[in-house]
Amino acid sequence: MVSTLKHSDKSGGEGVELCDVDIPLNSVEPNLSDWGVSNSIFLANISDFSNWSRLSSLWPLLYGTSCCFIEFASLIGSRFDFDRYGLVPRSSPRQADLIVTAGTVTMKMAPSLVRLYEQMPDPKYVIAMGACTITGGMFSTDSYSTVRGVDKLIPVDIYLPGCPPKPEAIIDAVTKLRKKIARGSFIDKVSRPTRTKYPTISHRFRLVPSIHIGKYNQELINCDTKLLSNTFSKKSRKLKSDK
Repeated sequence: MVSTLKHSDKSGGEGVELCDVDIPLNSVEPNLSDWGVSNSIFLANISDFSNWSRLSSLWPLLYGTSCCFIEFASLIGSRFDFDRYGLVPRSSPRQADLIVTAGTVTMKMAPSLVRLYEQMPDPKYVIAMGACTITGGMFSTDSYSTVRGVDKLIPVDIYLPGCPPKPEAIIDAVTKLRKKIARGSFIDKVSRPTRTKYPTISHRFRLVPSIHIGKYNQELINCDTKLLSNTFSKKSRKLKSDK
């Protein structure tokens, strides 16, 4: 690039002098001639490279069974924009490496959840979202069909409490999971067991005394339809005779 310099001569007039000066087009960019070997080579091992690739492209499988899933759905919009973390929701467990359990997990849905987790390729991660997923929530005291914690079914990496948790908390959980993946080791990765420790799930139930409202005719219990029709016909005859 050629620049010009103004100078004054002896006669008082102004002259223009041309000089060759190399000025970079963008002053923010460093001069390539000053680069050394340390600036042009990226040093990393296989574990760091694999961890970086996995934390930059998490593909979640959304397992929403209750109201907590609505909070996660708000991340798809432009306000929170979870695409900046490389999150691409998938509908197939064979294409996902992260499962987000949001909502209540019942006994009937437990085998399906374990099957979805086992169909995911390794390495895979789990985020337990919401109080109902972590401990059973408000159903943890006297419910006969609610699993008291999804960690009784599958191993959990990040616990996200709340009823429901805010979208900012979900982003914080994803950030913590990315940090956990960055500290992990690709070579020493051991697959965690799933089905071996979950065939029997013990729950503690609280006995509630029975409440009787009114008096019922015990003769009408455990009887067939013929007996019911006979008793009702007899009572109707008595009512007609009394009138």
